[in-house]
Amino acid sequence: MTRLILALAILVATAVAIDLGMDETFGWDARVNCAAVDAHSEGLDPYFVKNLKDTKLSYPYLPVTLDAFRPLCAGGFLVEHYKPIYLVLALLCALLLPGLGRSGLQDVALRVVFALGGLLGFEWIMATGNFAILSGLLTAASLALLLRPAQSASLVPQLAGAAVLGLVTSFKLVFFPVLAALYFLPQPRRRKLLLIAVAAAMFALPILVSLVFYPELSKSWLSAIFGQIPGQHAPGNEVNPSLLFLSLTLADRVGLAGSKPIVAVLYGLIAIALVLAPLAIAVWRTVGAQRFFGKAAPLRALDDWLINHPDAAMRITVLTMYALYLCAPRVKEYAFFEVALYAAVLIASLPAATMAAVLTIGVAIPTLASVMGVAFMGGFGQLTIALICFWLLLPRQASEGVVPRGPIGARPVAGCRG
Repeated sequence: MTRLILALAILVATAVAIDLGMDETFGWDARVNCAAVDAHSEGLDPYFVKNLKDTKLSYPYLPVTLDAFRPLCAGGFLVEHYKPIYLVLALLCALLLPGLGRSGLQDVALRVVFALGGLLGFEWIMATGNFAILSGLLTAASLALLLRPAQSASLVPQLAGAAVLGLVTSFKLVFFPVLAALYFLPQPRRRKLLLIAVAAAMFALPILVSLVFYPELSKSWLSAIFGQIPGQHAPGNEVNPSLLFLSLTLADRVGLAGSKPIVAVLYGLIAIALVLAPLAIAVWRTVGAQRFFGKAAPLRALDDWLINHPDAAMRITVLTMYALYLCAPRVKEYAFFEVALYAAVLIASLPAATMAAVLTIGVAIPTLASVMGVAFMGGFGQLTIALICFWLLLPRQASEGVVPRGPIGARPVAGCRG
């Protein structure tokens, strides 16, 4: 396993080196975002593409971000040097990520390899210059604050983590359901509901600030998102490898793509079949279905189990975030960087054979294909490998949660199931 991790590290480093040396005409999202900030500072409406320099793409973020991003874009330094800056930020993401149960040097190396090489998410960020690197950094910080050791009694760090997570989902509104995963944290129900409320409030805060302090720009933002500004790119009309687009593709095969109810039902069925049902079954088996039979309050029994099994509870929390992220109606290619961060938290606690499978499917195959120039990134390639990794990450322990493992490659202790 150590040799596999070393080989993958060399492969990922090669891919990153290739990305760093690619044509500097890439990085269009960084240029668009900073062009919008510059247009706003000059008194122009940044949601009209005609006001943006050297681009045909539109600015997708809330109006409040125009002032928040201004320090990042000052002087044009970010646009010119975004690749090394993003690499440093990605490494910081990996180092910020918490470990579940173990946090040795080998586990840190695993998180770094998966964060930089997993699911090709970071490669897309390097190609596009998208600010998803910032949401990834905040995601890593929020997980570090939320997944604190069970013996830590202070609620303040978790409140901060929930607030940061809510702020992250306000960048891309479709990921708001991820906040529901906080219910699986090993905390009393009132605390969990408080964390969800804080996260929801922070999600709503940038929207409210934009509506109150940037009313005209908010109207332009909505018009740009929904394609109501003629003759320009609309983010809401982009094709992306999501489960919703998969349902649209299948509906189109039978001539029903024009029926929104049919597409919505198909989208829900696909999300349930591929993601939500496997997650529910795995959690049900992990918790132990027999615990709830004869209970007057099954939800109370679940709360008690989560508190009594904090490591398994935190693993379920991150898995649920992963699942809800995958179910979002729009998952852009670079957004798989955040999915890779969730997987990087989970991978270190896997049995060695499963870990090798996740590394091979999630890192080795797509990265090797990219290095060799194989057109792997198009279509549903990223979504497929993310789904396979998700199924491999699901817990298989029938009752007591995740079994602690010894050093990678060691034989299991007699009497323990892997």
